[in-house]
Amino acid sequence: MTSSSSPASGTGTRQPVYSQRVEGVGTVTLTPVDPAADAALIHSWVTEERARFWGMRGASRELVREIYEDVDRRTTHHAFLARRDGEPAGLFQTYDCAEDRISECYEVLPGDTGVHLLVGPARGASERGFSAGLIGAFLSYVVSQDTTRRVVAEPDARNEKAIARLVRSGFELGPEIELPEIDLPEVHLPAKKARLAFFHPGAN
Repeated sequence: MTSSSSPASGTGTRQPVYSQRVEGVGTVTLTPVDPAADAALIHSWVTEERARFWGMRGASRELVREIYEDVDRRTTHHAFLARRDGEPAGLFQTYDCAEDRISECYEVLPGDTGVHLLVGPARGASERGFSAGLIGAFLSYVVSQDTTRRVVAEPDARNEKAIARLVRSGFELGPEIELPEIDLPEVHLPAKKARLAFFHPGAN
Protein backbone atom coordinates (compact mmCIF):
# COMPACT_ATOMS: atom_id res chain seq x y z
CA MET A 1 0.00 0.00 0.00
CA THR A 2 1.43 3.36 -1.01
CA SER A 3 2.43 5.88 1.64
CA SER A 4 1.74 8.81 -0.65
CA SER A 5 -0.70 11.45 0.62
CA SER A 6 -2.02 12.14 -2.87
CA PRO A 7 -5.85 12.23 -3.11
CA ALA A 8 -5.51 9.77 -5.98
CA SER A 9 -4.32 6.94 -3.79
CA GLY A 10 -5.83 6.96 -0.30
CA THR A 11 -3.57 6.34 2.67
CA GLY A 12 -5.64 4.43 5.21
CA THR A 13 -3.85 1.81 7.29
CA ARG A 14 -6.89 -0.44 7.73
CA GLN A 15 -6.76 -3.95 6.32
CA PRO A 16 -9.07 -5.37 3.61
CA VAL A 17 -12.08 -7.32 4.81
CA TYR A 18 -12.72 -8.92 1.42
CA SER A 19 -10.71 -9.86 -1.65
CA GLN A 20 -11.83 -11.41 -4.91
CA ARG A 21 -10.10 -12.11 -8.19
CA VAL A 22 -12.42 -10.94 -10.98
CA GLU A 23 -11.70 -12.31 -14.43
CA GLY A 24 -10.82 -9.54 -16.86
CA VAL A 25 -10.66 -6.93 -14.10
CA GLY A 26 -8.07 -7.98 -11.51
CA THR A 27 -8.08 -8.42 -7.76
CA VAL A 28 -10.79 -6.35 -6.06
CA THR A 29 -10.41 -5.62 -2.35
CA LEU A 30 -12.72 -3.86 0.10
CA THR A 31 -11.18 -1.96 3.00
CA PRO A 32 -13.14 -0.01 5.65
CA VAL A 33 -12.86 3.71 5.02
CA ASP A 34 -10.44 5.53 7.33
CA PRO A 35 -12.10 8.99 7.52
CA ALA A 36 -8.91 10.86 8.38
CA ALA A 37 -6.75 9.19 5.76
CA ASP A 38 -9.29 8.76 2.96
CA ALA A 39 -11.30 12.01 3.13
CA ALA A 40 -9.16 13.77 0.50
CA LEU A 41 -9.59 10.92 -1.98
CA ILE A 42 -13.33 10.59 -1.40
CA HIS A 43 -13.78 14.36 -1.61
CA SER A 44 -12.01 14.42 -4.98
CA TRP A 45 -14.53 11.86 -6.27
CA VAL A 46 -17.84 13.04 -4.81
CA THR A 47 -17.35 16.66 -5.91
CA GLU A 48 -16.95 15.76 -9.59
CA GLU A 49 -19.79 16.46 -12.01
CA ARG A 50 -20.16 12.77 -12.82
CA ALA A 51 -20.94 12.15 -9.12
CA ARG A 52 -23.75 14.75 -8.94
CA PHE A 53 -26.32 12.12 -7.95
CA TRP A 54 -24.20 11.29 -4.88
CA GLY A 55 -25.43 14.63 -3.51
CA MET A 56 -22.11 15.97 -2.21
CA ARG A 57 -20.78 18.18 -5.02
CA GLY A 58 -20.64 21.27 -2.80
CA ALA A 59 -19.20 19.49 0.22
CA SER A 60 -15.91 20.61 1.73
CA ARG A 61 -13.17 18.10 2.55
CA GLU A 62 -13.90 18.71 6.25
CA LEU A 63 -17.59 17.86 5.77
CA VAL A 64 -16.72 14.69 3.87
CA ARG A 65 -14.48 13.65 6.75
CA GLU A 66 -17.24 14.39 9.28
CA ILE A 67 -19.78 12.38 7.29
CA TYR A 68 -17.55 9.31 7.18
CA GLU A 69 -16.60 9.72 10.82
CA ASP A 70 -20.32 9.50 11.54
CA VAL A 71 -20.60 6.37 9.40
CA ASP A 72 -17.53 4.92 11.13
CA ARG A 73 -19.17 5.30 14.54
CA ARG A 74 -22.23 3.33 13.54
CA THR A 75 -22.71 -0.43 13.74
CA THR A 76 -25.52 -0.40 11.16
CA HIS A 77 -23.78 1.57 8.40
CA HIS A 78 -20.41 0.80 6.78
CA ALA A 79 -18.22 2.41 4.13
CA PHE A 80 -15.49 0.69 2.13
CA LEU A 81 -12.82 1.84 -0.28
CA ALA A 82 -12.61 -0.58 -3.19
CA ARG A 83 -9.29 -1.15 -4.90
CA ARG A 84 -8.43 -2.88 -8.12
CA ASP A 85 -4.96 -4.39 -7.97
CA GLY A 86 -4.15 -1.91 -5.22
CA GLU A 87 -5.45 1.18 -7.01
CA PRO A 88 -8.55 2.99 -5.65
CA ALA A 89 -11.52 2.05 -7.82
CA GLY A 90 -14.70 2.90 -5.97
CA LEU A 91 -16.59 3.81 -2.82
CA PHE A 92 -18.98 1.18 -1.51
CA GLN A 93 -21.42 1.55 1.38
CA THR A 94 -23.78 -0.87 3.10
CA TYR A 95 -26.46 -0.30 5.71
CA ASP A 96 -29.20 -2.04 7.65
CA CYS A 97 -32.38 -0.88 5.93
CA ALA A 98 -34.36 -1.13 9.17
CA GLU A 99 -32.02 1.50 10.71
CA ASP A 100 -32.04 3.95 7.81
CA ARG A 101 -34.40 6.60 6.45
CA ILE A 102 -35.35 4.20 3.66
CA SER A 103 -37.40 2.28 6.24
CA GLU A 104 -40.00 5.07 6.03
CA CYS A 105 -40.50 4.41 2.31
CA TYR A 106 -41.14 0.69 1.90
CA GLU A 107 -41.85 -2.46 3.91
CA VAL A 108 -38.44 -3.58 5.14
CA LEU A 109 -37.97 -7.34 5.40
CA PRO A 110 -35.60 -9.07 7.83
CA GLY A 111 -32.17 -9.29 6.22
CA ASP A 112 -32.59 -6.31 3.87
CA THR A 113 -29.14 -4.76 3.33
CA GLY A 114 -28.93 -1.45 1.51
CA VAL A 115 -26.03 -0.51 -0.76
CA HIS A 116 -24.55 2.60 -2.34
CA LEU A 117 -21.86 2.52 -5.01
CA LEU A 118 -19.71 5.20 -6.61
CA VAL A 119 -17.26 3.96 -9.23
CA GLY A 120 -14.10 6.03 -9.03
CA PRO A 121 -12.15 7.50 -11.98
CA ALA A 122 -9.60 4.71 -11.81
CA ARG A 123 -7.42 3.80 -14.74
CA GLY A 124 -9.39 1.35 -16.81
CA ALA A 125 -12.77 2.52 -15.46
CA SER A 126 -13.95 2.88 -19.05
CA GLU A 127 -12.95 -0.70 -19.88
CA ARG A 128 -15.75 -2.95 -21.00
CA GLY A 129 -16.84 -5.06 -18.06
CA PHE A 130 -14.99 -3.00 -15.43
CA SER A 131 -18.04 -1.62 -13.61
CA ALA A 132 -19.85 -4.94 -13.90
CA GLY A 133 -16.85 -6.70 -12.39
CA LEU A 134 -16.75 -4.31 -9.45
CA ILE A 135 -20.48 -4.67 -8.81
CA GLY A 136 -20.17 -8.44 -8.96
CA ALA A 137 -17.45 -8.37 -6.31
CA PHE A 138 -19.49 -6.00 -4.12
CA LEU A 139 -22.54 -8.23 -4.34
CA SER A 140 -20.47 -11.30 -3.54
CA TYR A 141 -19.24 -9.59 -0.38
CA VAL A 142 -22.71 -8.42 0.71
CA VAL A 143 -24.42 -11.76 0.20
CA SER A 144 -21.58 -13.52 2.02
CA GLN A 145 -22.66 -11.76 5.21
CA ASP A 146 -24.89 -13.93 7.38
CA THR A 147 -27.26 -11.02 8.01
CA THR A 148 -28.09 -10.43 4.33
CA ARG A 149 -31.11 -12.04 2.73
CA ARG A 150 -31.84 -9.38 0.13
CA VAL A 151 -29.84 -6.46 -1.29
CA VAL A 152 -31.61 -3.13 -1.71
CA ALA A 153 -30.44 -0.22 -3.85
CA GLU A 154 -32.04 3.22 -4.13
CA PRO A 155 -30.32 5.25 -6.87
CA ASP A 156 -31.56 8.71 -7.73
CA ALA A 157 -34.60 8.28 -9.98
CA ARG A 158 -32.94 10.52 -12.59
CA ASN A 159 -29.79 8.40 -12.74
CA GLU A 160 -30.74 6.26 -15.72
CA LYS A 161 -27.19 4.97 -16.17
CA ALA A 162 -27.00 3.59 -12.62
CA ILE A 163 -30.48 2.07 -12.85
CA ALA A 164 -29.62 0.31 -16.11
CA ARG A 165 -26.37 -0.97 -14.58
CA LEU A 166 -28.27 -2.46 -11.64
CA VAL A 167 -30.70 -4.21 -13.97
CA ARG A 168 -27.80 -5.71 -15.92
CA SER A 169 -26.37 -6.91 -12.60
CA GLY A 170 -29.50 -8.85 -11.73
CA PHE A 171 -31.54 -6.35 -9.73
CA GLU A 172 -35.32 -6.18 -10.12
CA LEU A 173 -36.76 -2.67 -10.24
CA GLY A 174 -39.29 -1.57 -7.66
CA PRO A 175 -41.32 1.63 -7.30
CA GLU A 176 -40.09 5.19 -7.03
CA ILE A 177 -39.94 6.53 -3.49
CA GLU A 178 -39.36 9.88 -1.79
CA LEU A 179 -36.54 9.60 0.74
CA PRO A 180 -37.16 12.11 3.55
CA GLU A 181 -34.76 14.88 4.48
CA ILE A 182 -32.54 14.27 7.49
CA ASP A 183 -30.86 17.15 9.29
CA LEU A 184 -28.52 16.06 12.09
CA PRO A 185 -25.55 17.82 13.71
CA GLU A 186 -23.19 15.36 11.99
CA VAL A 187 -24.77 15.19 8.54
CA HIS A 188 -27.49 16.67 6.35
CA LEU A 189 -29.24 14.45 3.82
CA PRO A 190 -31.63 16.25 1.46
CA ALA A 191 -34.89 14.67 0.38
CA LYS A 192 -34.43 12.55 -2.72
CA LYS A 193 -36.68 10.86 -5.25
CA ALA A 194 -35.18 7.39 -5.72
CA ARG A 195 -35.92 4.18 -7.55
CA LEU A 196 -35.92 1.01 -5.49
CA ALA A 197 -34.12 -2.05 -6.85
CA PHE A 198 -33.82 -5.49 -5.26
CA PHE A 199 -31.28 -8.29 -5.65
CA HIS A 200 -32.27 -11.75 -4.47
CA PRO A 201 -29.22 -13.96 -3.77
CA GLY A 202 -29.47 -17.32 -5.48
CA ALA A 203 -32.09 -16.11 -7.95
CA ASN A 204 -29.57 -15.13 -10.66
